[in-house]
Amino acid sequence: MTETNLGAEREHFDKQQLSSISKAINSNEAPVKEKHARRIILGTYREKGAFTFWSYVLGIPLSSNSILSWKFCHVLHKVLRDGHHNRNLMLVACSYCLQGNLHDRYGQLVALYSKLLCTKMEFHMKVRAPSTVLGHGMFYHGTLANLTILLIRQLNTSIAISTTTSGQCRLSPLIQVIQDCSHLYHFTVKLLFKLHACLPADTLQGHRDRFHDQFHSLKTFFNKARDMLYFKRLIQIPKLPESPPNFLHAASLAKHARPVVVIPSEDEPQQQQEDDDDDDDDPEPECLLVYRDIQIENLQQDLELLRAELGRVKGEAQRYITQLKSQINSLEADVEEQRVQKQRALVENEQLRMELEATRRRNAEHESVQATFGEAESKRAQATEQRYTKLKEKHTELVSSHAELLRKSAETLKILSATQETQEEVERTKQQLAFEVDRIKLDADMKLEEQKFEMKKLKRDFEEKRAEAEHVKGTLQRTEKVGEQLTSSMLALQAEKERLMRSASEKEAELSSLSQAAQLQQSSLQQERERSTRELGELQGKLQEKSRREVQLQQKLLEEQFSLLQGTVSEAECIIQDAVAKLDDPLHIRCTSSPDYLVSRAEATLGSIDKVKKGHSDYLTNMGDAGGLLRALTHFSHLAADTIINGSATAHLAPTDHSDRLTENCRGCAIQSLQFLTDLKSKASLQRADPASIRIVVEKILRLGEELRPKGMDVRQDELGDLVDKEMAATSAAIEKAVRRIDEMMNQARMDTSGVKLEVNERILYSCTDLMKHCPARKNKSSKLGKIVRAEGSKFSSRTALFVA
Repeated sequence: MTETNLGAEREHFDKQQLSSISKAINSNEAPVKEKHARRIILGTYREKGAFTFWSYVLGIPLSSNSILSWKFCHVLHKVLRDGHHNRNLMLVACSYCLQGNLHDRYGQLVALYSKLLCTKMEFHMKVRAPSTVLGHGMFYHGTLANLTILLIRQLNTSIAISTTTSGQCRLSPLIQVIQDCSHLYHFTVKLLFKLHACLPADTLQGHRDRFHDQFHSLKTFFNKARDMLYFKRLIQIPKLPESPPNFLHAASLAKHARPVVVIPSEDEPQQQQEDDDDDDDDPEPECLLVYRDIQIENLQQDLELLRAELGRVKGEAQRYITQLKSQINSLEADVEEQRVQKQRALVENEQLRMELEATRRRNAEHESVQATFGEAESKRAQATEQRYTKLKEKHTELVSSHAELLRKSAETLKILSATQETQEEVERTKQQLAFEVDRIKLDADMKLEEQKFEMKKLKRDFEEKRAEAEHVKGTLQRTEKVGEQLTSSMLALQAEKERLMRSASEKEAELSSLSQAAQLQQSSLQQERERSTRELGELQGKLQEKSRREVQLQQKLLEEQFSLLQGTVSEAECIIQDAVAKLDDPLHIRCTSSPDYLVSRAEATLGSIDKVKKGHSDYLTNMGDAGGLLRALTHFSHLAADTIINGSATAHLAPTDHSDRLTENCRGCAIQSLQFLTDLKSKASLQRADPASIRIVVEKILRLGEELRPKGMDVRQDELGDLVDKEMAATSAAIEKAVRRIDEMMNQARMDTSGVKLEVNERILYSCTDLMKHCPARKNKSSKLGKIVRAEGSKFSSRTALFVA
């Protein structure tokens, strides 16, 4: 994927460079656009050279058109001045030769411009020592002056002026000339002052005269260029002093001011922009920012390549380390085995010192092993020598092919120098061959480096194998010495042979008995291990089965809890819907209720909403226990339905405005409650279910109820008692209906479910039954309260005072 991206990016870069070069170097007599030259310069920084620039320029027929040559020199001057340092001169001398004999208005200009560029390159390439700076600098400065004099003379003798495109085409390269002249003038003045401080004045008379001539010509050129309208908006030309510096007085150096050329950061003229509207797709960024981005991108690519190379080297190093560790482990195992064998041999020698024939056989075996090892080492060395010979032959072939390519290149150069009629075609072939030779050289160098690395690696392997052979050889020599010592000690131990033989037979008998006991113990341990393994496998299987069953039971419990929640929510929806249906029931129009009772119901509903919210959060935290939420929903549904019914009944006695608002809020309470219950029924919307909207509507009902409370003695004592009795009767009917419904749900749950789900359902329904059991007691207390209201109602001036008391 990275290679594909790099290929696409390279293709886009080549297309962009080709477009910029073709638009910058064309036959139109118009100045080179700054953005095209800037793209070419940025391209040299991106590829760290001017290879793409020269490869495209080779195909331009410079000899066919003098304007093409003039624009080519202008673009090349910009590349040499602002481009990447890795650029070359290439076709400047060729262009100079081709255009020197033309007699049109650009022929002499191109010849002088080509000579100027050659002088510029020679100045930067050959000037290394300070002693040669002055001569080359003055010659360079003189070449610049010759170009400016001829150019100004042509403009003065022709009808072209600086405001026309033809005049601007010839004047635009002078911007780079002015920049070079200012730097050369400053450094020449400083160098002449330093030379006059070290050498006699008569010795430097010729340099002073030459500098005075160039000073006057440069001043004249600056004055004329400063008066031209074209330069006023593109460059600020410095002013030179009235007279040249006096080099005979050292104090004059302090009066010298460096001429500074300022180029304003302005856009190109509008007239140039109109000629190339199709190229203004996107505004270019600032040159420095683009160059910085290109450098960052190049550095990132280099970093990625280095990281990949580092990863590869690390991988190879890790592989070599692993191989070395395995070899070390094998050698350590061999050493350990030899040590064990040595101990075993010592024990056997202690037991059987007199077995001389066996010792001689071992010596013979050692000799055979040594001979075999020597043969293997010789074969390995021979194979290594053959590989080295092959690599050397391959290297010789590469060197010969490289020499052949060099010979071909030399022959091509001779053919190119001999062919004058097809000079441009031969020149292009020459450059292509030069690039190909460079590439082949690089490939050959890389292959040579790889072969050298491989040879070094083979040499290291050979040295390691040689060290191993020396180590084994030393071990064999030590073994031979030990054998000799044993042979010498055998004569002294001959007398102990019989005793050792007897002791050996006794030890053998004891060893055989111990071996039999060890075998029996090992067989018993093996049987015990197998039995333990089987038991462990059975226990692990049971444990896994138990874990799966627990997961299944937990999932089943969650599903059953959610199904109970859905049943409770459905029942609550039925209760709310039944309450909403009563709002439009004609029989309900005669039902009335007091605002105080409505306020109490609304306050109780607000409390139940808080419990529902808490139960909802608890259920989301632990979805295996929905008991709290179910109880809260049951309580909430009854209180909400009671609030809706009593709100409608209260609205029957309220004024029209309050009645409409109260009825509308009761319907809104029902709608929000049903929406909340609908969210609770779906797992997708269970998380976002929120009773906050219900609270807002219930609070509105509560405020309307408080507004509808009578301010005086507007209800008679018998009416107040009747209202309390009616409310108690309605509450009793609702409680009885809820008890019947709970009994039906319990019977249905016993028939449809079993096991854990039945147990959970029974617990929830029992909780609801216990809640309903407390309702009759509250009903009795409410009846007593009604009696107290009837008895004590006449003592208070209003219902508010009664309930406050």
